[in-house]
Amino acid sequence: MIHRRLLLATLPALLLAACGGGGGAGKGDGATLTVAATAVPHAEILAQVKPVLANEGVTLEVRVFNDYVQPNLQVDQGQIDVNYFETKPYLDQFNRERGTKLVPIAGVHVEPLGAYSRRWKTLAQLPRGASVAIPNEPSNGGRALQLLQKAGLIRLRNPTDPLATIRDVASNPKGLQFRELEAATLPRVLGEVDLALINTNYALDAKLNPVRDALAIEDKDSPYVNFLVGRPGSADDPRVRKLVAALRSPATKAFIERTYKGAVLPAF
Repeated sequence: MIHRRLLLATLPALLLAACGGGGGAGKGDGATLTVAATAVPHAEILAQVKPVLANEGVTLEVRVFNDYVQPNLQVDQGQIDVNYFETKPYLDQFNRERGTKLVPIAGVHVEPLGAYSRRWKTLAQLPRGASVAIPNEPSNGGRALQLLQKAGLIRLRNPTDPLATIRDVASNPKGLQFRELEAATLPRVLGEVDLALINTNYALDAKLNPVRDALAIEDKDSPYVNFLVGRPGSADDPRVRKLVAALRSPATKAFIERTYKGAVLPAF
């Protein structure tokens, strides 16, 4: 069982609100490093390494976001130094669409995407015409379709396309009805649909246990590693190098394995 209350209770003292002003890149103490993150598990993991960074002379300031757009925009604009929340396919798509030039710095963990239902206990029980909610952006939407294909519910025209959309569904024997919604809203609509494909960070935040509750879930070989991301040249910043070392340390690996018990997997 993940001790969520204990972890989240410690976050307010360690994190800054996303809407807070000032303190971006280049402001304040030169040893301060600002990081944009989603709350679970990213901010929790960062909270664990904050004392390590402090001992090395770096003050870690974490700003928590509940969406996948602002963390990239604010890093690109120099308001925040780096972020920690996204996979490389999502980052690549974001850069193409927004004209940004953000780069992956270091992979830290995998959050296996899962399929959840409050109405059915197995995928086999899904009725014809079942409503299925998936993320509405290309990377995670394609990832959701890949999982449905692996589960035998659909077949895609290009089975390996990571950016497949519902228009690429070649076979849909159950006549699944897809709803494309913002990833952060999917846990909230879980009771309104037959099935929802939910990113693990949002599943954990909604008190879902991916290992126990998911009807289908990506395995440990998932290519969707969550990266620390920054502007070109960020990897050479001594503060960032210290953060990478802390995030990829044996202590952090042990924390991830102990805390999330398979719901989040170390990628190093």
